[in-house]
Amino acid sequence: MTTTDAPNALDLDRLFAARLQAARARPYLATALFALHTVESRQVPTMAVDRHWRCYVSPPFVARTPVEELAGVWVHEVSHLLRDHHGRSDRVARQRGLTGPGERLRMNIAADCEINDDVYGDGLASPKGIVCPSTLHLRPGELMEDYLYQFRLGSRTQDLAWLDCGSGADGLEREWDLGPDGAHGLSAHEQDAVRFRVAQGITGRPGNASKGWKRWAEEAFHPPQAWRDLLGAAVRSAASGPGAGEDYTYGRPSRRSTGLPGVVLPSLRRRPPRVSVVIDTSGSVSDVELGSALREVAAISRAVGGSRDLVTVLACDAATRVVHPLCQAEGIPLLGGGGTDLRTGFAKALRSHPRPDAIVVLTDGQTPWPATQPACRTVIGLFPRDHRRRSWDEDNPDYVPRRPPAWARVVEIG
Repeated sequence: MTTTDAPNALDLDRLFAARLQAARARPYLATALFALHTVESRQVPTMAVDRHWRCYVSPPFVARTPVEELAGVWVHEVSHLLRDHHGRSDRVARQRGLTGPGERLRMNIAADCEINDDVYGDGLASPKGIVCPSTLHLRPGELMEDYLYQFRLGSRTQDLAWLDCGSGADGLEREWDLGPDGAHGLSAHEQDAVRFRVAQGITGRPGNASKGWKRWAEEAFHPPQAWRDLLGAAVRSAASGPGAGEDYTYGRPSRRSTGLPGVVLPSLRRRPPRVSVVIDTSGSVSDVELGSALREVAAISRAVGGSRDLVTVLACDAATRVVHPLCQAEGIPLLGGGGTDLRTGFAKALRSHPRPDAIVVLTDGQTPWPATQPACRTVIGLFPRDHRRRSWDEDNPDYVPRRPPAWARVVEIG
């Protein structure tokens, strides 16, 4: 008896014919499509994947869905895994405090919007009832994290409650998951190898891939470095550079004094570096970013290797407010909310005694910069700006501010 003879059995011939059609339509995804292990499940509404690259399939769904549409579902599900939607959803949930199945459903919808705007067409039929950015009146071509900011569960999403692409789409384990110890799962190294092979296929024949896949492949070959590591390294470099944290002292006379009887020469000694942190509190910087800035200030104090009281915080918009020592970071009032002119923050930091060895600026870049290079090294942590939700200048939407000056080390935050 074949797989189609048993009542309500999973039609593997139909399912695998659809996978073969998907591989023909998207040859650069073939490695990933054939890396998926199929698991029959009657708990799954349609098809779903877990984070270990198992694909759970509903027999009734396969029986009623045309092969042409099943091919598109194969590509859709494997796209969740290639784009690491489960790992990204976990990170977003931790960063934004998103809990509960409702938020995970919202992540699944946002992930589908990222995928579906460029999956179908060119040999792949679009299944009925899929969610696209246009379904929620959103712009195409954006990422899951962007879409999460732009919609909430409500009237537009009430018909999507059935949607469930599995833990491979939103990171939340399902009752049907076989788990990390189950059979036929891929290890982390095997998953990375599949992603690398797919990225190679896309970059090797870029004309056959959509813009979304080309962007993904570029990031797969050149993953973005963790900005916190970059910021810490920049601050350490600035605070430990030549002349930083160095001064002459008579506490321990120079050994050259022995050659000059009756003369005491000071010796050059290194002291813990002093860092001034200028935080942009203008109206163009959000409360979330300001909270992130304070957390990074604490990380900076550890990065420079000095005590907390050697790091001062200046809250600044168009005018600099009171300077606070980092040891009071929990109670630092981030006053501001007006326009931005961080030149006042630079001026106040450089007038302090003793003068800082390094200045760290945390800003969105929407500010004038000093005309001349400060007497100490400067690191700028640059918050990203959302060009779609707000303009740089309400009176001139086409205005784009100039980049930070070349004499500063710039680290993109976000």
